[in-house]
Amino acid sequence: MTALLIGISGGSGSGKSRLAKELADRLGDDRVSLLPFDAYYKDLRDLSMAERDAVNFDHPDSLDADMFGHHLDGLAQGLDVALPVYDYTRHQRADDLIILPARDIVIAEGILLFAFPELVERFDFKIFRETPSDIRFERRLSRDTAERGRSPESVREQFETSVGPMHDAFVEPSKHCADRLVEHTEDLHDVVTELTEQLQSIRV
Repeated sequence: MTALLIGISGGSGSGKSRLAKELADRLGDDRVSLLPFDAYYKDLRDLSMAERDAVNFDHPDSLDADMFGHHLDGLAQGLDVALPVYDYTRHQRADDLIILPARDIVIAEGILLFAFPELVERFDFKIFRETPSDIRFERRLSRDTAERGRSPESVREQFETSVGPMHDAFVEPSKHCADRLVEHTEDLHDVVTELTEQLQSIRV
């Protein structure tokens, strides 16, 4: 039996990672492999730092969808995969790898996950986290200033010049392929309960 493949997408700061984690907890961590798409940014070590800094990391071209798809297929067939570790400060892959064990269920999550038709067709069930732009910005502002040492001005500029436009161009349109839209106003506990029952019925 192949693994059940679940995809969760949504804009930056939409709450998709939290939804993925809570769904994995409910389904059982011993049954779920969590696969983050943002570990698959392309390795830019052959570029200068100036060239790396000029890359638009909110565009689909910044991600290695081929490697991600290969790993997704491996997990689906019961094979462990070597998850890359991305160094966001240097925009390159670290030398270390994380072995992600294959389990009955794979939950993949990422901002641009549904922007690749070849990935979309692999998922048995697709979920999109719908959250207004102002809420997503406030969450990103809190995270980037607290965890990444960035100034509020730089966070706002990036959101307005890159994150927002790329969301409108690639992320927002991709929600139409989802089997379930999860609004930010919905109670997360109730959503996870509903999804757990639905996904278990798919597996049965």
